[in-house]
Amino acid sequence: MADEDGYFGEAVAAGYDASSAEMFEAGVVGPAVDLLAELAGGGRALELGVGTGRIALPLARRGIEVHGIDMSRAMVERLRAKPGGDAVGVTIGDFATTRVDGSFSVAYLVFNTIMNLTSQDTQVECFRNAADHLEPGGCFVVEVVVPDLRRLPPGQDAVPFRVEDGRLGFDLYDVATQAMSSHHVRVPEDGRATYLTVPFRYVWPAELDLMARLAGLRPRERWDGWSREPFTSESRQHVSVWEKPAA
Repeated sequence: MADEDGYFGEAVAAGYDASSAEMFEAGVVGPAVDLLAELAGGGRALELGVGTGRIALPLARRGIEVHGIDMSRAMVERLRAKPGGDAVGVTIGDFATTRVDGSFSVAYLVFNTIMNLTSQDTQVECFRNAADHLEPGGCFVVEVVVPDLRRLPPGQDAVPFRVEDGRLGFDLYDVATQAMSSHHVRVPEDGRATYLTVPFRYVWPAELDLMARLAGLRPRERWDGWSREPFTSESRQHVSVWEKPAA
């Protein structure tokens, strides 16, 4: 069950960086920061779901003024404890609706976090919120997986994403509602197993484009990843950029 920090309270925050260690590697973070810094130019950047600062901190070290929104105080405490953590402004709140002062050259939502909003309405609200924060010509960037439904044979609703010693992870899909949930089972050496489940709502690229249009944004780019590889029918994720038209 979620606490006041949503599904990313103290129990998750304490081990979040370690459990997602591959996402903190320079080869993953570097291209993302390169693109976001380019889009920010000399302006400000807004991260929706700033978490422990995986992207915000290195982006701030590039000289970009970064502000984050996040519901989880426990995650933000980890950000604050890191070198440079005091350079990133943070507002505690739901990133789908929370407003902060000023305008931004780029707003971004990475690592599938758009799916933490578990209804289409809240995802639409998030696009509107991002657009409201952007200055004319500013960009909204989303990194998210392409739903992996081609791996579901008839009668099956589960897809494993991690099977290794001591760890098991699988996603459950409801193709009628686009609801899904990730399930994480960990069995450490002491044998005391833990179980965590987090709800999501998967979303298609074309659906995101329509959400952007409803928010007054227009498509600018879509790539397979941060290194700007072409997006194809075989892509399992995408980085998409929408632009707020200049006045």
